[in-house]
Amino acid sequence: MGNEHLQAATRFLGAHRDGYWLRRCQEDQELAAAAGGPLIDREGRHSSADWDVVGRPLARTGSLVTRSARSEPLVLEFAARLPGVECSIQLRPLVQVFDDAEFAAALQALRAARGDEG
Repeated sequence: MGNEHLQAATRFLGAHRDGYWLRRCQEDQELAAAAGGPLIDREGRHSSADWDVVGRPLARTGSLVTRSARSEPLVLEFAARLPGVECSIQLRPLVQVFDDAEFAAALQALRAARGDEG
């Protein structure tokens, strides 16, 4: 991945609960079916998230994503927004739901996405 936004989103998901969403995107066939395709692209040298596909279940009411613990769908939704995938995210739920560690990780991901690693 050469894009800061894609890298920041992938790092954010990888850091959250030891890669919970990255593992789920790779292994959960029901989630892949709900998204309409594989969420992880295994072609090429390195596997990578297909952010267009990852964003699909976020817009669907009652999707598998919304059945997770309360902050879980926001983690995936936030990560999907970093590369510019068309799914809406409201900041109020993020601020209200994320614990301190999730909020700090989200802020770090935003900085990385704009190319500001420091």
